[in-house]
Amino acid sequence: MATPIKRIEKEFLLKVLHDEQIPIIYLKGQTQHTFVLEKPAKGQMVFKADRPVEGLKLRKKLGLMFDYRGQVTTFSVEVSDFKDDHIVTSEPESLYKNLERSFSRVSSSPNLEVQFTFSSDRYSLSYPKIDEYEKMDEETFMDSVDPKNLSGLIEQMAAWIKGHASGYKLIIFKDVKPASMEEQILAETGRAFYLPSVAEGFPDDDPYPQKRLVTADVFKRFLEGTGVDLKLLDNVCARFLEQKHENGVISDLWMPILFQEYVIGYVHIWINTGDKPPFGYEVIDTLYQFSKILANSLKVNGYFEAGKIKNEPFEGKIIDISASGILFSYPNSPFASALMPNSELLMKLISPRRTVSANALIVRRYKDAVNGYFGCRFVGMAPEDLRFLFEYIYGKPFTDSDATFLSGQV
Repeated sequence: MATPIKRIEKEFLLKVLHDEQIPIIYLKGQTQHTFVLEKPAKGQMVFKADRPVEGLKLRKKLGLMFDYRGQVTTFSVEVSDFKDDHIVTSEPESLYKNLERSFSRVSSSPNLEVQFTFSSDRYSLSYPKIDEYEKMDEETFMDSVDPKNLSGLIEQMAAWIKGHASGYKLIIFKDVKPASMEEQILAETGRAFYLPSVAEGFPDDDPYPQKRLVTADVFKRFLEGTGVDLKLLDNVCARFLEQKHENGVISDLWMPILFQEYVIGYVHIWINTGDKPPFGYEVIDTLYQFSKILANSLKVNGYFEAGKIKNEPFEGKIIDISASGILFSYPNSPFASALMPNSELLMKLISPRRTVSANALIVRRYKDAVNGYFGCRFVGMAPEDLRFLFEYIYGKPFTDSDATFLSGQV
């Protein structure tokens, strides 16, 4: 029998749903949707779906489920607002665990093979590297921007910056290595170094679902990693801000330029006069978009071409599989290092009876001395393929009752 989760554990699970961006599954008939929680749950839940959900209505009840460290949890919420792929619901009254089900992740059948190719061009570059893959969403780029016109793009960015900042600097890490503390921390974290007001210090919180800012805690962890004694962290941080103030800086923003898993450079803007307001989040958002357009422009102009990885099919060893995801291994190698969380693979699951095609989104990875292990979530699998895969790996018919308990997020 499903067991209600106590209040303290419920609050913890709702928090990690947002903090760790854990996939949340919604099953509608034979269609599976994946949600992530965009904002912390405080009286309501704001989800982003992998695609718009058909048939949504106000006050409609949604049964949702997620897997946290092998424990499948379900809950029910009521729709209060929705638009395109964004859905706002009530906060659940209860969460339930210990579901009665006869299937989950299963060891691979010896007759099942998997083959992958990258869904987009991948690169092996000498720039600083972070632990996550930055997806290039070219549809968000400005219509007025010609990505081939790099100099025109920089002029357009400079004109915008002039209205918001005292000055700017654009640095690419091709011929220079990160040297200053700001350069080192953005190269290590891939996050923007942001001081809305030097006098007030670092932001305490990061409001972005995919963490984007160097907060006070992140800065102190960085200092600790450089060897600063724990007892001295506050003093070192205070002295750093004092030096900024002594140099006349009022507001400061260093935006990394991310290309896939690489930090290829940054745009630094600052205010040192009293005629401009401190940088707000709208400045961060616009400069972030400019950084994405810059990265795409560099790609279009061939800056990364020499590092392109030849995109040939490769086979992974299936460790276990469910109807919604797969865990596979691949030997440690420079190639395996390109298999990053948030990167997407084109997948073929080959059985004697049928080949199932879908995209596989890497959601986590780890490694031992020999192999890397990659947990993937299936994306865009056709309903008939989902039914076949379910029946093939579990050896039982796919019923509406089974769909309710579909689980096994890797």
